[in-house]
Amino acid sequence: MFVLNRQNSIANVYLAEIRDVNIQGDGLRFRHNIRRLGFLLGYEMSKQFDFSKKSLTTPLTNTEVEVPDEDIVVITIMRAGLPFQEGFLQVFDHANSGFIGAWRKEGTKEVEIDLNYLAAPDLNNKTVILADPMLATGKSLVRATEALTNHGTPKSLHLASVIAAPEGVNYLNENLKVDFQLWTCALDEKLNNKSYIVPGLGDAGDLAYGTKL
Repeated sequence: MFVLNRQNSIANVYLAEIRDVNIQGDGLRFRHNIRRLGFLLGYEMSKQFDFSKKSLTTPLTNTEVEVPDEDIVVITIMRAGLPFQEGFLQVFDHANSGFIGAWRKEGTKEVEIDLNYLAAPDLNNKTVILADPMLATGKSLVRATEALTNHGTPKSLHLASVIAAPEGVNYLNENLKVDFQLWTCALDEKLNNKSYIVPGLGDAGDLAYGTKL
Protein backbone atom coordinates (compact mmCIF):
# COMPACT_ATOMS: atom_id res chain seq x y z
CA MET A 1 0.00 0.00 0.00
CA PHE A 2 1.24 3.47 -0.93
CA VAL A 3 0.33 6.32 1.46
CA LEU A 4 1.08 9.76 0.01
CA ASN A 5 1.32 11.74 3.26
CA ARG A 6 3.85 9.42 4.89
CA GLN A 7 6.35 11.80 3.35
CA ASN A 8 5.70 15.51 3.87
CA SER A 9 4.77 17.41 0.71
CA ILE A 10 2.35 20.03 -0.57
CA ALA A 11 -0.30 17.28 -0.43
CA ASN A 12 -0.56 18.00 3.32
CA VAL A 13 -2.03 21.44 2.51
CA TYR A 14 -4.69 19.97 0.24
CA LEU A 15 -5.55 17.30 2.81
CA ALA A 16 -5.79 19.89 5.59
CA GLU A 17 -8.14 22.08 3.57
CA ILE A 18 -10.57 19.30 2.65
CA ARG A 19 -10.78 18.30 6.33
CA ASP A 20 -11.13 21.82 7.83
CA VAL A 21 -14.75 22.69 8.71
CA ASN A 22 -13.89 26.37 8.30
CA ILE A 23 -12.98 25.80 4.65
CA GLN A 24 -15.28 22.95 3.62
CA GLY A 25 -18.15 25.29 2.78
CA ASP A 26 -16.30 26.35 -0.36
CA GLY A 27 -17.33 23.57 -2.76
CA LEU A 28 -15.17 24.87 -5.59
CA ARG A 29 -12.08 24.77 -3.39
CA PHE A 30 -13.00 21.31 -2.08
CA ARG A 31 -13.36 19.87 -5.58
CA HIS A 32 -10.14 21.55 -6.70
CA ASN A 33 -8.19 20.03 -3.80
CA ILE A 34 -9.63 16.56 -4.45
CA ARG A 35 -8.65 16.99 -8.10
CA ARG A 36 -5.10 18.00 -7.13
CA LEU A 37 -4.76 14.98 -4.84
CA GLY A 38 -5.83 12.74 -7.70
CA PHE A 39 -3.17 14.37 -9.88
CA LEU A 40 -0.44 13.79 -7.27
CA LEU A 41 -1.48 10.19 -6.68
CA GLY A 42 -1.55 9.57 -10.43
CA TYR A 43 1.95 10.98 -10.75
CA GLU A 44 3.22 8.65 -8.02
CA MET A 45 1.41 5.73 -9.62
CA SER A 46 3.04 6.40 -12.99
CA LYS A 47 6.47 5.64 -11.52
CA GLN A 48 5.54 1.95 -11.33
CA PHE A 49 4.26 1.61 -14.89
CA ASP A 50 6.12 -0.02 -17.75
CA PHE A 51 7.93 2.44 -20.03
CA SER A 52 9.19 2.16 -23.60
CA LYS A 53 11.25 4.40 -25.87
CA LYS A 54 9.57 6.80 -28.27
CA SER A 55 11.36 8.62 -31.08
CA LEU A 56 10.58 12.27 -31.72
CA THR A 57 11.98 15.28 -33.48
CA THR A 58 12.79 18.53 -31.70
CA PRO A 59 13.56 21.78 -33.57
CA LEU A 60 17.25 20.81 -33.34
CA THR A 61 17.55 17.03 -33.70
CA ASN A 62 15.99 13.59 -33.37
CA THR A 63 15.90 12.06 -29.92
CA GLU A 64 14.25 9.37 -27.79
CA VAL A 65 12.24 9.60 -24.59
CA GLU A 66 10.83 7.00 -22.21
CA VAL A 67 7.02 7.13 -22.04
CA PRO A 68 4.49 4.92 -20.20
CA ASP A 69 3.62 1.76 -22.06
CA GLU A 70 0.16 1.34 -20.55
CA ASP A 71 -3.42 1.33 -21.87
CA ILE A 72 -5.18 3.04 -18.97
CA VAL A 73 -8.82 3.18 -17.91
CA VAL A 74 -9.79 5.44 -14.99
CA ILE A 75 -13.06 4.38 -13.34
CA THR A 76 -14.77 6.21 -10.50
CA ILE A 77 -17.68 5.68 -8.13
CA MET A 78 -20.17 8.53 -8.47
CA ARG A 79 -20.82 11.15 -7.38
CA ALA A 80 -18.07 11.85 -4.87
CA GLY A 81 -15.38 10.36 -7.09
CA LEU A 82 -15.85 12.65 -10.09
CA PRO A 83 -13.27 15.34 -9.16
CA PHE A 84 -10.86 12.64 -7.98
CA GLN A 85 -11.15 10.94 -11.37
CA GLU A 86 -10.54 14.28 -13.12
CA GLY A 87 -7.22 14.58 -11.30
CA PHE A 88 -6.08 11.22 -12.66
CA LEU A 89 -7.28 12.14 -16.15
CA GLN A 90 -5.15 15.29 -16.06
CA VAL A 91 -2.12 13.00 -15.60
CA PHE A 92 -3.24 10.23 -17.95
CA ASP A 93 -4.86 12.39 -20.59
CA HIS A 94 -5.14 9.59 -23.15
CA ALA A 95 -6.95 7.27 -20.73
CA ASN A 96 -10.49 6.00 -21.21
CA SER A 97 -13.08 6.43 -18.47
CA GLY A 98 -15.69 4.41 -16.65
CA PHE A 99 -18.42 5.22 -14.12
CA ILE A 100 -20.15 3.27 -11.36
CA GLY A 101 -23.21 4.31 -9.35
CA ALA A 102 -23.09 3.04 -5.76
CA TRP A 103 -24.47 4.11 -2.41
CA ARG A 104 -25.14 2.85 1.10
CA LYS A 105 -28.58 1.36 1.68
CA GLU A 106 -30.48 3.19 4.42
CA GLY A 107 -32.19 1.46 7.33
CA THR A 108 -30.04 -1.67 7.40
CA LYS A 109 -28.19 -2.86 10.48
CA GLU A 110 -25.02 -3.66 8.56
CA VAL A 111 -23.54 -1.41 5.90
CA GLU A 112 -24.89 -2.64 2.56
CA ILE A 113 -23.85 -1.26 -0.82
CA ASP A 114 -26.24 -1.01 -3.78
CA LEU A 115 -24.90 -0.74 -7.34
CA ASN A 116 -27.33 0.28 -10.06
CA TYR A 117 -25.16 1.78 -12.81
CA LEU A 118 -21.96 0.72 -14.55
CA ALA A 119 -20.52 2.12 -17.76
CA ALA A 120 -17.03 0.94 -18.67
CA PRO A 121 -15.07 -0.04 -21.79
CA ASP A 122 -13.38 -3.37 -22.46
CA LEU A 123 -10.92 -3.92 -19.62
CA ASN A 124 -8.97 -6.86 -21.04
CA ASN A 125 -5.22 -6.25 -20.64
CA LYS A 126 -5.85 -2.67 -19.50
CA THR A 127 -4.28 -0.85 -16.58
CA VAL A 128 -7.36 -0.07 -14.49
CA ILE A 129 -7.47 2.68 -11.87
CA LEU A 130 -10.58 2.50 -9.68
CA ALA A 131 -10.88 5.81 -7.81
CA ASP A 132 -13.14 6.32 -4.78
CA PRO A 133 -12.27 9.21 -2.40
CA MET A 134 -13.33 7.52 0.85
CA LEU A 135 -12.23 3.97 1.63
CA ALA A 136 -14.36 3.38 4.73
CA THR A 137 -15.74 -0.17 5.07
CA GLY A 138 -14.28 -1.22 1.72
CA LYS A 139 -17.58 -2.78 0.62
CA SER A 140 -18.23 -0.39 -2.26
CA LEU A 141 -14.79 -1.03 -3.77
CA VAL A 142 -15.23 -4.79 -3.47
CA ARG A 143 -18.69 -4.66 -5.07
CA ALA A 144 -17.40 -2.38 -7.83
CA THR A 145 -14.40 -4.60 -8.54
CA GLU A 146 -16.61 -7.70 -8.71
CA ALA A 147 -18.97 -5.94 -11.11
CA LEU A 148 -16.09 -4.95 -13.38
CA THR A 149 -15.14 -8.58 -13.97
CA ASN A 150 -17.90 -8.68 -16.61
CA HIS A 151 -15.88 -6.18 -18.65
CA GLY A 152 -12.71 -8.25 -18.91
CA THR A 153 -9.51 -9.11 -17.08
CA PRO A 154 -7.19 -6.13 -16.53
CA LYS A 155 -3.42 -6.28 -16.87
CA SER A 156 -3.27 -4.61 -13.44
CA LEU A 157 -5.73 -3.10 -10.96
CA HIS A 158 -5.00 0.00 -8.87
CA LEU A 159 -7.46 1.04 -6.14
CA ALA A 160 -7.12 4.70 -5.18
CA SER A 161 -8.60 6.74 -2.33
CA VAL A 162 -8.06 10.15 -0.77
CA ILE A 163 -8.60 8.92 2.79
CA ALA A 164 -8.69 5.30 3.98
CA ALA A 165 -9.60 3.55 7.22
CA PRO A 166 -7.67 0.50 8.47
CA GLU A 167 -10.91 -1.50 8.59
CA GLY A 168 -11.51 -0.85 4.90
CA VAL A 169 -7.97 -1.82 3.98
CA ASN A 170 -8.36 -5.09 5.91
CA TYR A 171 -11.70 -5.78 4.22
CA LEU A 172 -10.15 -5.39 0.77
CA ASN A 173 -7.28 -7.72 1.65
CA GLU A 174 -9.66 -10.33 3.01
CA ASN A 175 -12.38 -10.21 0.36
CA LEU A 176 -10.90 -9.24 -3.00
CA LYS A 177 -10.02 -12.35 -5.00
CA VAL A 178 -7.92 -10.52 -7.60
CA ASP A 179 -4.47 -8.96 -7.43
CA PHE A 180 -4.51 -5.23 -6.75
CA GLN A 181 -2.38 -2.39 -5.48
CA LEU A 182 -3.80 0.14 -3.04
CA TRP A 183 -3.00 3.86 -3.17
CA THR A 184 -4.22 6.46 -0.69
CA CYS A 185 -3.34 10.01 0.28
CA ALA A 186 -3.90 9.40 4.01
CA LEU A 187 -4.53 6.39 6.26
CA ASP A 188 -6.73 7.54 9.14
CA GLU A 189 -7.32 6.19 12.64
CA LYS A 190 -10.55 4.16 12.49
CA LEU A 191 -14.25 3.95 11.64
CA ASN A 192 -16.84 5.20 14.12
CA ASN A 193 -20.03 3.31 15.04
CA LYS A 194 -21.74 4.69 11.90
CA SER A 195 -18.87 3.47 9.69
CA TYR A 196 -17.56 6.96 8.96
CA ILE A 197 -13.81 7.55 8.86
CA VAL A 198 -12.25 9.31 11.88
CA PRO A 199 -10.84 11.96 11.73
CA GLY A 200 -11.98 11.87 8.09
CA LEU A 201 -13.76 14.80 6.51
CA GLY A 202 -17.49 14.00 6.41
CA ASP A 203 -19.49 13.21 3.27
CA ALA A 204 -17.25 13.85 0.25
CA GLY A 205 -20.17 13.88 -2.20
CA ASP A 206 -22.11 16.49 -0.22
CA LEU A 207 -19.01 18.66 0.22
CA ALA A 208 -18.25 18.53 -3.49
CA TYR A 209 -21.75 18.94 -4.93
CA GLY A 210 -24.14 19.99 -2.16
CA THR A 211 -26.21 18.20 0.45
CA LYS A 212 -28.64 15.61 -0.94
CA LEU A 213 -32.11 14.88 0.38
